[in-house]
Amino acid sequence: MSGPLDGIRIIDWTIWQQGPVATQMLADLGAEVIKIEERERGDPGRGIVAVSGSGTGRRGLNFYFEANNKHKQSIALDLKKPEACEIVYRLVAKSDVFVQNFRKGVAKRLGFGYADLCKHNPRLIYASASGYGPDGPDSGEPSFDYLGQARSGIMNTIGIDSATPLYIMGGIADQMGATMLAYGILAALFARERNGLGQEVDASHLGSMMALQGLNVVSRTIMGKEFPRSTRDNAYNPLWNHYQCADGKWFSLAMLQPDRYWKDFCAAIGRKELETDPRFAETKTRGKNSAALIAILDEVFAARPRDEWMKTLKAGGDFIYTIVNSVSDLPDDPQVRANNYVVDYEHPQAGPVTLLGMPVKLSATPGEPRGHAPELGEHTELLLTEMLGYSWDDVARLREANVI
Repeated sequence: MSGPLDGIRIIDWTIWQQGPVATQMLADLGAEVIKIEERERGDPGRGIVAVSGSGTGRRGLNFYFEANNKHKQSIALDLKKPEACEIVYRLVAKSDVFVQNFRKGVAKRLGFGYADLCKHNPRLIYASASGYGPDGPDSGEPSFDYLGQARSGIMNTIGIDSATPLYIMGGIADQMGATMLAYGILAALFARERNGLGQEVDASHLGSMMALQGLNVVSRTIMGKEFPRSTRDNAYNPLWNHYQCADGKWFSLAMLQPDRYWKDFCAAIGRKELETDPRFAETKTRGKNSAALIAILDEVFAARPRDEWMKTLKAGGDFIYTIVNSVSDLPDDPQVRANNYVVDYEHPQAGPVTLLGMPVKLSATPGEPRGHAPELGEHTELLLTEMLGYSWDDVARLREANVI
């Protein structure tokens, strides 16, 4: 089965993570993605040898670049040369989308701004991944994931032991910015199908991370206050909390209507006396005495391993709960596997690897998350000759002139 974006061609002039992940997500959906890279060094993401001390992985596979650039074709150009710019213009004329994530003004200076490229293709969707949005006093400032987390406020919403801002590992702002950029591109493509017009799309670290925290932000704008940093030791609703078991593993309860479950819950955990304890009789009193109840539940759950508690809760009523995973647990979680949220793939260089799967399911056009990233310039000659009509003599001349 084909992907929903089969027949859509995307020119990807992006580096690092935010832009590349957006185009990689669209490639998973079936789009053809042609990645323009700097002739000698390519996307600087190729040069990452360690992220958080992880190294390049087995057999030298750069997991960072691989994760961000599956399926793509790579063409390597020296964009300072007019002949290279002409190649880009010819690519644009045959494509649907152009994506870039360079600092404001860079694309325009090189002749790749929206006004430049739409002359070659009026139906072009021109997408930019930015740090702080296209307007405003900081629109021209550079940004990386760390700054996206800092500016968006999310660093001040996590952690419970102090007021110190905390960074979330894994490029969360880049990943969310990529998701919102892909979302914007899909919307623009749909609009073009209806009205025939190309347009510009921008998704920023700042705007995307605010969208991720939507309820908290709106609490501030409407109610006048953001959510406080919460602690599990005094959570107002002890049935909306997480607990550690005898084997050191954790599980989480999420019963937003606790009175509905309270009687059966007390019976299931073998503490029926808690049901009639006046301190815990209803939501309000449990909230006032939550620290005492949580201390009791901590002691209860610490007496048995997690697997036993999972079976007990399953048999005891219609409770809402699940295990607390680490990221390392995810590839082996049977629910993850059942939905192909990770997939196995035979990489042509590295052999068997496990890749991130599709987060959404389309029954008729499911897309394909399995694939590998290209070598630098791997498809340059193929694209020039088969797509753009250059002769092999032209290719030789361009290579001799260090254009490609």
